[in-house]
Amino acid sequence: MNAVTITRLKSEEIKPKIGSRVLNSKEELLSGELSAEINELLEQRGVLVFKQLHLTEEEQVKFTNLLGGNATEIGVDGGAIFSISLDAGEHHKSVIEYLKGSLFWHVDGTMNPVPVRGSILTSKVLPTWGGNTEFSNCYAAYDDLSQETKDQIDDLRVVHAMWVSQLYHTPEPSMEQLNDWMSKGTQELPLVWHHSTGRKSLVLGNTARNVVGKDYEESARILHGLREFATSEPYHYAHEWEVGDSVMWDNTGTLHRAMPYDPDCGRLLKRTILLGDEPFS
Repeated sequence: MNAVTITRLKSEEIKPKIGSRVLNSKEELLSGELSAEINELLEQRGVLVFKQLHLTEEEQVKFTNLLGGNATEIGVDGGAIFSISLDAGEHHKSVIEYLKGSLFWHVDGTMNPVPVRGSILTSKVLPTWGGNTEFSNCYAAYDDLSQETKDQIDDLRVVHAMWVSQLYHTPEPSMEQLNDWMSKGTQELPLVWHHSTGRKSLVLGNTARNVVGKDYEESARILHGLREFATSEPYHYAHEWEVGDSVMWDNTGTLHRAMPYDPDCGRLLKRTILLGDEPFS
């Protein structure tokens, strides 16, 4: 009688409130046998780190599809993988401009009815300095708020706009730039995302313009105060890249940003994105 070998997911916590390091081999991950466990762990931990996996582009696309589907990347006609780089040789100036917004805390897809479920980054070229990627667990941060604060914010809604995020890095844009950014529209989202699982998370980031029904000063106090809390210890993790590392995060409950780095250094990461399956609610 032949023995049946069952592959198990092997992981270790990075920090109590955020992050796990997955220890399985590339072959085990690409077999598809661990996909359900990986998705469950991602939702619980917010960020999963795969050290020195050295995924090729084809392997990264395959891995993303095994986890539930690979969405088409922005600015890539029919493409499944996107270069995260400020190098003019990689992207048009407008795309580089857009990517500069990644230096500030954000959620991907706040202009979309259904945001992406998550993303995977693989490091190809390291920066000469800086360039860590930071994450914060907005599920855990919400859970730890006082009941009084939860009662105050649970039903609030926030207007999000892409043009607001661009003002972080270009506070004095030309009218051409501003009109282009504003053409992407606005969207009203819940401040607290009530997920189908029953869990709740904070929806924050640099696209948040104002809280509906509040003046701009009170809106700023609410949004910046919650962002400061959610990105503090113990909800924060900073990944220091090595070539070959892959990091995946849950976009539905995790803020992220890149730390500053030399824009001319050739830093390069490859990104795939997991298809979203839940609208903001």
